[in-house]
Order: sequence, then structure tokens, then C-alpha cells
Amino acid sequence: MQLLRKLLFPISLIYALVVRVRNLFYDVGLFKSTSYETPIICVGNLSVGGAGKTPMVEFLIRRLQKENKLAVLSRGYKRKTSGFIIANTNTEVEDIGDEPFQIFNKFQNVSVAVDVDRRNGIARLDKTVNPDIIILDDAFQHRRVKPSHNILLTAYNNLYVNDWYLPTGDLRDSKYASQRADLIVITKCPASISKKEKNTLRSQINPRAHQKVLFSYLEYDSKLYSGKDEIYLESLKDKKVTLVTGIANPQPLYQYVVTKGLRVEHLSFADHHFFTENELKSLRTKNIIITTEKDYMRLAGKIENLYYLSIKHAFFPEDSTVIEKYLSAITK
Repeated sequence: MQLLRKLLFPISLIYALVVRVRNLFYDVGLFKSTSYETPIICVGNLSVGGAGKTPMVEFLIRRLQKENKLAVLSRGYKRKTSGFIIANTNTEVEDIGDEPFQIFNKFQNVSVAVDVDRRNGIARLDKTVNPDIIILDDAFQHRRVKPSHNILLTAYNNLYVNDWYLPTGDLRDSKYASQRADLIVITKCPASISKKEKNTLRSQINPRAHQKVLFSYLEYDSKLYSGKDEIYLESLKDKKVTLVTGIANPQPLYQYVVTKGLRVEHLSFADHHFFTENELKSLRTKNIIITTEKDYMRLAGKIENLYYLSIKHAFFPEDSTVIEKYLSAITK
């Protein structure tokens, strides 16, 4: 696969040129970006997958939902429907996609909608919900919308500044586009990251004067959940479990589960994978299955002994202060 990606380098040059020209046309006004009265927080990244956008959206919801009527708008990646859909009690995971479905199930007081056309989705939400704030999930590269606030994520082990364009690398947007961000969050950092390493990473990012670089790490729950049931992860120490993942980068989760003393069989699938009947039949032979919360949305009710491990973004103390001030300014 790596050899093939290297052989496709000429195509990546063409892709890079197209992306840069497209962004230039938006920057100079040849292509139109629409602004809105409703505050819009865009959460996104420049590379494909794996930066932790959904946990960041959930972080924002937890921080903002008490004092604001919130709506979340996503494209609904790999859903089996089209057009604008706002989730309700009859909505299924195939209707809106696994990540929006996860958010809808966790936050009952938040309106969750999907639409590939973000401008249409925002207009429909403003008309039907009239939210105080709209959170755009994975929309940094969608220039037709001009958000009032931009949060750009980049993973600790795959900084966008060290990446290259598709298909040779994982960049789907120009590195230069990062200047539109207010906050650049380096996600999935080691909890023990030193101040010296933070400074080194900040220098690599080389933020503009208006930007802040923050650092976050993943905080895993101590319990596994399955509907109304829950068990402590450490209660499975020395037992054989099957870890099923359909996410962009499952290695941090795998390593975490292994450190808890479990004997792990890891079955890794493509991001947002919808499981076939043959795959489900095989999974039904497993004694205990641990999966991500996102994957659980697609597997729940189809196999027994299924549990998910939830994660959250956690910020280091000095960074928590910065993002609190940032969000407080939005809600004034």
C-alpha cells in the first residue's frame, strides 16, 4: 500500500494544485462563502480521519448545552439516505450515519441533523429549530459556509504540517488553510507530555498571531457499557476478549485495552464499516466483544455480549482556561 501511494505522487501534485486554486478563489471572492447571524462553530481537520472530531463535538455540547439551544449539523458520512434529515425517535443509524446517531442518542436536548449541502442544512435548522449555536461537524474544508468560529484538530502522531496531499499522504486540504482556524488543537497527546515537547510542537505548527495552539489527550472511561448494563474494564483482566474497531486509527484504543491486562484479539475494519451478515455471524461466536461507541451504534441489537468503551477529550489545565475563555466569548 505504501509503495502504491508513493507511485501516485504525480496525482497528489495535481490534487494539491486543485485544492490551492479552489481556496484561492474563495479567498479572493471568486467563489462565494455565506456568513450567518447564528453563531457557527466549525470542528474539522485537514487530514482524513483519526483526529477525534466527534469527541470534540461532544466536549462542546457538554460545555454549551446548559445555557444554549444547540444544533449539530453533519454530512452523515456513509448514511443510506440523502438530503436534509433531522433526527427523531424513529431515526435509525443508517438514516444519518453512526457519529450523528451517537450524538443524538447521548444528548436528547440537542437537535442533530445531516445534509451534504451545509448551507441548506443551516438554513433548515435556522427555520425549524432556531438554535442559539450550530456546531458543524467535519466541515473545515467546506468553504461555501463561513463559520464565525473555527476549531482545527490535528493528531499528535500525524500533524498536518508533516503530512502530504492525497493519495500519497492523508491531507485533503491545504496546509495554508490552517490560517482560518482560531484554535488549533493537537489531539491524542500522551498524558505525560512535557512542556518542552509542547513548545516543540507549537513551533512546528507555527501559529499566526490570532491563533492559539492547545493540547488534549484521550480520557477513557473505567467502565464498559451495553444498553443498561455496565462492567468495569479491569474486571476482565486476564480474560480473552475481542476488540472490534471500525475507526480510522484504532491503535491507541488497542494499546489502552492491552495495558489493562486483557488478552485481546483485535478485528480491525475500515472507518464507518457497516457489517455484513457473514461478519456478524462470525462475531456471534465470540464470548466478549469490546468496541468503540461509534461502532456500537452499528452493532447494537445484532450480536450478544457487546460492550463499548467511551472516550472524551481532556485538556491540560492551562489549555482548559484558554478554551473556556474562547467559548465564553461565543455565548456572550
